[in-house]
Amino acid sequence: MSDLTRTGSTAFYTDQYELTMVQAALESGAADRRSLFEVFGRSLPIGRRYGVVAGTGRILEMLRDFRFGDEELSFLSREQIVDSRTIDWLADYSFSGSIRGYAEGEIYFPGSPLMTIESTFAEGVILETLILSAMNYDSAVASAASRMAQAAGDRPCAEMGGRRTNEHAAVAAARAAVIGGFASTSNLAAGLRYGLRTIGTSAHSFTLLHDSEQEAFAAQLRSLGTDTTLLLDTYDVEEALATAIRLAGENLGGVRIDSGDLVEQASEVRAGLDRLGAHDTNITVTSDLDEYAIAALAASPVDSYGVGTRVVTGSGAPAAGLVYKLVARADESGAWTSVAKNSTGKPSRGGHKDALRLIDGAIAVEEAVGIPTLPGDLGDGRSLTVDLVVDGEIDESYIGADGVTKACARHDESLAELPRSARRMQDGEPAIPTVFYPK
Repeated sequence: MSDLTRTGSTAFYTDQYELTMVQAALESGAADRRSLFEVFGRSLPIGRRYGVVAGTGRILEMLRDFRFGDEELSFLSREQIVDSRTIDWLADYSFSGSIRGYAEGEIYFPGSPLMTIESTFAEGVILETLILSAMNYDSAVASAASRMAQAAGDRPCAEMGGRRTNEHAAVAAARAAVIGGFASTSNLAAGLRYGLRTIGTSAHSFTLLHDSEQEAFAAQLRSLGTDTTLLLDTYDVEEALATAIRLAGENLGGVRIDSGDLVEQASEVRAGLDRLGAHDTNITVTSDLDEYAIAALAASPVDSYGVGTRVVTGSGAPAAGLVYKLVARADESGAWTSVAKNSTGKPSRGGHKDALRLIDGAIAVEEAVGIPTLPGDLGDGRSLTVDLVVDGEIDESYIGADGVTKACARHDESLAELPRSARRMQDGEPAIPTVFYPK
């Protein structure tokens, strides 16, 4: 997904004001001042009991390619966006700082210090848009996917929303949905890039192409075998079901329903399959599903769900609401000073932070955040931050297919710690409180 320019650079995944801040900081002499930036969310979207960290692996991928090449530098010079001194600085840019944060897939709550970037001011400020764009979108999708997967229980969900977003976001959404608990995706680029399981058989256009539904089903079965899934609702569901079993026999792999009253349709289709002896044929339902629709289908004889629009748009929360703020700066002696915003409605907490999830009897009870460190008598807990980049060296284990596997495991383990209230669909408070422990 690093193809913004012909050079393959990700350096222009940014906003102009970041570069003009670098120019002004070079002018003031503060560009090289050691600084600490923090990514956090002031609140969760309405109705959510927890959030899921996602996008970390993609950030590290893009950081590898965050270089200003001739194409980018020529544009900045031609458009007079920054001066020649800044262009010379950008030409030599390579992030040499350190990044720590919650592991991808981790559960988070309001105020959780999700990522900290320690570097010079100029090196860190220029990454703001890159980091926020990935984390805000991917975390929104992963959080929605997690709620949907929890509503589905042991029935798998497939991400099928590539046609409801742009081509780059489609890949990011597929990756984030799997981290959030989905079993597969229809997006082949995501499957290739991240080793995700891909699924898909046919759409209504395939049936409409042929002179009859029987001809379409027969062609699909000849080509893909009886393990395929036949789409029943192009014309009449009951007639399509009878045709499907007549052609495929009792061992048909699956059928899909994409319209109508899914609760009623699923029950009727299940009864029809059983009547025809196809007891092991699975039923997949699609059609604008979200966590609430999935929960409403809990008692229906459905075997799997295909989710599109609602998961790739965060199910009503298309951005996670994360922000990127400077929380500390160092003087020439290396001594740190906390800094924070005090603006109405948008405050921040300055300083270095340490985060621990307190556990009581295998259940999480508190998100403890120390400023800068935690008291030693809080009780049992799990440290939440890991090294992602150390002195410019990226931890490659968080990138690619291995990174997704690691993130999926982290999500499952973190979710298992939460109290049962975290899975409720009703509006309510976060599953556990975030408690700050100042020095």
